[in-house]
Amino acid sequence: MKKLSIIFSGVLVLLIGMGIGFELGKRAPLPPSPNVPSENNSVQETGDDRQSFVGEFKVTRVVDGDTIEIEGGERVRYIGIDTPETVDPRKPVQCFGVEASNKNKKLVMGKTIRLEKDTTDRDKYKRLLRYVYVGDTFINLELVRQGFAYSYSYPPDIHYQEQIVAAQREAEESKNGLWAACPLGATQAATVSQEAIAKENTSGDCAIKGNISTTGEKIYHLVGCGSYAKTTVEESRGEQWFCSEAEAQAAGWRKALNCQ
Repeated sequence: MKKLSIIFSGVLVLLIGMGIGFELGKRAPLPPSPNVPSENNSVQETGDDRQSFVGEFKVTRVVDGDTIEIEGGERVRYIGIDTPETVDPRKPVQCFGVEASNKNKKLVMGKTIRLEKDTTDRDKYKRLLRYVYVGDTFINLELVRQGFAYSYSYPPDIHYQEQIVAAQREAEESKNGLWAACPLGATQAATVSQEAIAKENTSGDCAIKGNISTTGEKIYHLVGCGSYAKTTVEESRGEQWFCSEAEAQAAGWRKALNCQ
C-alpha cells in the first residue's frame, strides 16, 4: 500500500511538471530566424525606397510628353529627352507636341512604373529627374526611338545618353514620328529646347559642347550655334563639356565656324 502511494505521488508530480512546461512553451515567443528579415525591417526598407522615389509608383497624371505625376502628387521629368511643347503658356503648341503627349499617356497613364535615378535628384522646379520603365520598356528611350521626343545631353545625368542618341539617329534616318511630320520644325524645336535647357539648368555654365569630328578635329559649340542642337557629346570618344571658351581653347579645341 505504501509503495502504491509513492508511485501515485511520483506520477502526479510528473504530470504537473509536464503541464507547466506545456503552458510555458505556448507563451514563450520563438526567436526570429537569422536568415529571414523581420516584418518591421522589410517595411522600413520599402519605406526608405519610396522616400527616395526609386522603385515602383503609379502614374496619376500625364502633364505632357516628358513629364508625369505619380501617386502623392510628385512630378517626374524624364531624364535625357525633351518633347515638343504643349503646356507652356509663353509658347505656342509645337509641332507633334500633342502627339507626343498622347503617346506618353498611352505608355504610362494609370500604370505602375519603375523609377530609376541618375545623379541629380531634382531640377530647379523641384521635379524629380528619373528614368522611367513600364515592365521591360524603357520609356525615355522608347519615346525617342519612335520619334515622339529627341535627345538632349546634360551632365552629370548621362548614364544612358549614348543609347538615347543612337535611338534619335535611328528615328531621324527612318523618318519616324516628328522627323516625318515636321522635319524642319523638329530641328528648330530641338535647338530651342537645347538652349532653354542649358540656360535653365546652368545659367550658361558648362553648357559648351566639345565635339570631335570624323577627321579628328576638336571643335566646340556654344549655345545658339547652328549645330548646337544636333551636336552630341560622347565621352567614350574623348568628347567633353566645357564651362567657358577659354577652358575649351586651353584644352586644344576651336570654335565651330557656324557660331556667331
